[in-house]
Amino acid sequence: QVQLVESGGGLVQTGGSLRLSCAASGRTFSVYGMAWFRQAPGKDREFVASISGGGGSTVYAGSVKGRFTISRDNAKNTVYLQMNSLKPEDTAVYFCARSRTIAFRSDSLEYNYWGQGTQVTVSS
Repeated sequence: QVQLVESGGGLVQTGGSLRLSCAASGRTFSVYGMAWFRQAPGKDREFVASISGGGGSTVYAGSVKGRFTISRDNAKNTVYLQMNSLKPEDTAVYFCARSRTIAFRSDSLEYNYWGQGTQVTVSS
């Protein structure tokens, strides 16, 4: 069983930065694509960013491109989301997820392991 544990959320002012971390259990971490999703109150869960197993390829949602950076350290079984220039509309619970395969697409159905989420609140 794979466990994903997010950390690093909190309250930040508009324009500020946060770095989220997601620590994964298991020995085959580097095989699988990983992603971050978020869910704001009253809204559906949405894709934020994803990364290939080796870390060389990434995909971003248009709303965060140029502001957020996804990365991973396979030696530490950890994936990160560096969030800069935060806006109030970035307020949400952020979830990390592990892909069913090596793919790292934006469809949440392709991910079968999820963390418990970490709250990010951006004040105006």
